[in-house]
Amino acid sequence: MKKTLFTLLIMVSFGIMSCSPIQVFTDFEKTATFDQYKTYGYSKESLDRLEISDIDKKRIMRAIDTELATKSFLKNEKPDILIHIFTKSNQRVDVFQNNMGWGGGWGWGWGWGMGPGMGWGGTQVSTITEGTLYIDFVDTRTKEMVWQGNGIGILSKNPEKREENIKLFVSSILEKYPPIALK
Repeated sequence: MKKTLFTLLIMVSFGIMSCSPIQVFTDFEKTATFDQYKTYGYSKESLDRLEISDIDKKRIMRAIDTELATKSFLKNEKPDILIHIFTKSNQRVDVFQNNMGWGGGWGWGWGWGMGPGMGWGGTQVSTITEGTLYIDFVDTRTKEMVWQGNGIGILSKNPEKREENIKLFVSSILEKYPPIALK
């Protein structure tokens, strides 16, 4: 019983850790001087290539505008940074298989030996849509990417939750900007 409880506890712990809302990864050019960037604009080319609805494009841009305003950035026609946005999604299939079922087992009592036992078993399959949002900062002077952030998480089809998710994606990614210099 203790072994089964311990195994279940471990599985739940891994499940909770893997259900983190968004995983964020960033990379940056080590020679870039991030305090020189004060203005930004969006790459029309990257917006045109996005294979998402115009509504979601606007949601992403509003969320970026909000986050960059808190970092004292200003939107400008001749920006220091050009923002490129890229998205992708895929269907994630999770399969949980428990092979415990009808079978033999050891028992206690007046005698000893094998006997029938009952457990729970079966296979559970779930499908969810997992999305990735990339936000790239390109220096308009050098035309080189200086920072990239991406977030991976679960997407919702519910419009209200979708807007919340987009805000969470963007804030989680831009929380990592500017990067902490490597020492």
